[in-house]
Amino acid sequence: MSSTVIHIKLKRGGWEVELDVPEDRVSEVISKVLAGLNVPGPLDEKGFPQDKPERGVTCKILLEKLWNDSWFSSLRGLSDVDEELARMGYHYDKTAISHSLTDLVREGVLSREGTPRSYRYVQKKPPENPLA
Repeated sequence: MSSTVIHIKLKRGGWEVELDVPEDRVSEVISKVLAGLNVPGPLDEKGFPQDKPERGVTCKILLEKLWNDSWFSSLRGLSDVDEELARMGYHYDKTAISHSLTDLVREGVLSREGTPRSYRYVQKKPPENPLA
């Protein structure tokens, strides 16, 4: 007995995958594809991430978290920041990211090097270690 073939299109960050999968293997194949695309966290019974990004988290809060995790210990461009936020499951307009980065520069958290449209950002001061 042959199974119905289902056409599936998955998008994750810069990746787009199209699959033709037998109906009885959809869940298994989706799980494997998402695992290969580094979808963080556990998957539900249908192969979708269980942990969804929190709503109401601002771009600036996420950038402060990256700073606190020392992600800005090396120079990062706007595209790097956008890709990291997308990897975390957050998708902000690059203008919003740029404004939040500028706020952190004004607050003395980050330094900015380069010229307009090609700025690179790095931590100006290291995150405070509460255990020290």
